[in-house]
Amino acid sequence: MDAALVALPAEAKPDAYAAHLATCMSAACDDVFTPTSQLLTAVMDEPLTLARALLVQFASLLTTVAARDQAKSLANFALERIQPRRVSFEEQMAAIRENLCKLHEEDEEWSLAARALAGIDLDSGVRSVDETYKLATCVKIAMLYLEDDDAVSAETHVKRASFLLAARDTDGEANTDPRHKALELQYKVCYARVLDSKRRFLEAAMRYYELSQLPSGSGASDRQEDGKAASDVPRVDDAELMQALEAAVACAVLAAAGPQRSRVLATLYKDERTSRLASHAILERVHLGRFLQTDIVDAFAATLKPHQLAKAGDGSTVLSRSVVEHNIVAASMVYKCVALEELGALLGVEPRVAEKAAGNMIFERRLNANIDQAAGMLRFVHDDGDAKTSWDATIARVCAATSAIAAAIAE
Repeated sequence: MDAALVALPAEAKPDAYAAHLATCMSAACDDVFTPTSQLLTAVMDEPLTLARALLVQFASLLTTVAARDQAKSLANFALERIQPRRVSFEEQMAAIRENLCKLHEEDEEWSLAARALAGIDLDSGVRSVDETYKLATCVKIAMLYLEDDDAVSAETHVKRASFLLAARDTDGEANTDPRHKALELQYKVCYARVLDSKRRFLEAAMRYYELSQLPSGSGASDRQEDGKAASDVPRVDDAELMQALEAAVACAVLAAAGPQRSRVLATLYKDERTSRLASHAILERVHLGRFLQTDIVDAFAATLKPHQLAKAGDGSTVLSRSVVEHNIVAASMVYKCVALEELGALLGVEPRVAEKAAGNMIFERRLNANIDQAAGMLRFVHDDGDAKTSWDATIARVCAATSAIAAAIAE
């Protein structure tokens, strides 16, 4: 640091410091860190007004530094130097963190980018923070964590975003703000991905399907009824809608077998768009209660995300568990009772695995059956006494078969 610069009169320092800072952080300098860090140290001893102005300039120049590692080190150095006086430099710290986040993002360091942004104090009593800015920051942090499959950290910020959205929903003017609509859409995507990553597949399937039903951007009119331009309303590409639908199908198939899952599967199967999906074959078989063969399961597994294929402590995967449970339900439509040995062979697993899966489903009231361990039998309980229920079930099967035939003819 040049002593002559420090000795300048007060009125000459702003321009001199600004010029020196620009020179230190210019692309022509091989060593950006050393002179800039010395300048930042000196700046912290200057009057508050001058220090704030120079830190704003420093934040804006961060993304222009050619040596990205040095730029990140400088940002962290500046934040460390400012920390003891953070109350006086909240705006400047926020600007530095936002640009540090951009640097990490460009290098695909998602978690580091999220942590940089999460350091911004959104509940400061010193500066006024716009509610839209708070919401946008929380959603952005959640999206960054999800890029690294860190659903636990993302969920914290998704929950905070939900509170902010609930508060804004009481404001009629906020509900018409196009920025609010765009952020609300991003929040819904984050929430669905968090549920998916945490293996809450049934809830995730419903959220993804809700997203897939948003209006298509290609069909939007030029102007809305209230006179606002269509560009004010967030548009969703057809490809993104189909991607959300594909995710809904995947999560529904992976969800634990039971009545709720059956309702979701029925909704998806009735959606004409699912016939264009690669996963339509497994969706059809699962919905109609047919056994799932290995080739169909393997083809479906190739489309899943890594967290959906993660192994549990016993070596099984979510998919293998889901397939076993589904095939037990399919067996209940064919058999009145079946030996556990035969059931294991039918499912392609050991009899003890089949017994454990059936036992869990019975305990959770997802399967109406009982296990006779002494005889080694699984007996399904069919409510044949209720003629109306039986008749309704028969009609449902006939309608499903008719729909399948009509779809095959249409193809």
